Amino acid sequence: MPTLADYLTLAAILFCIGLAGALTRRNAIIVLVGIEMMLNAANINLVAFWHFLPPATGTGQIFALFAIAIAGAEAAVGLALVIAVYRHFRSVSVEDIAGLKG
Repeated sequence: MPTLADYLTLAAILFCIGLAGALTRRNAIIVLVGIEMMLNAANINLVAFWHFLPPATGTGQIFALFAIAIAGAEAAVGLALVIAVYRHFRSVSVEDIAGLKG
């Protein structure tokens, strides 16, 4: 049976992989995938703490459901922005998106 430490280790590894992907890649889609991985790591933590720490009310699961809903909205908006940038620049490079600042 997995322990709380096992789930926290898994979430930490998943968060680190997502953070590395979000900070080191130049492709906007990979950056969005990294952000989604970090949100999933947070959801693993919420559900793990809900399961292992008393009293076992539904608070952790409810927070995880809200986080999943927010992640879905973020993915939809992010993908729409990436498509709009691709139509304009014919590239999804983060450097091209940074050119839109000024």
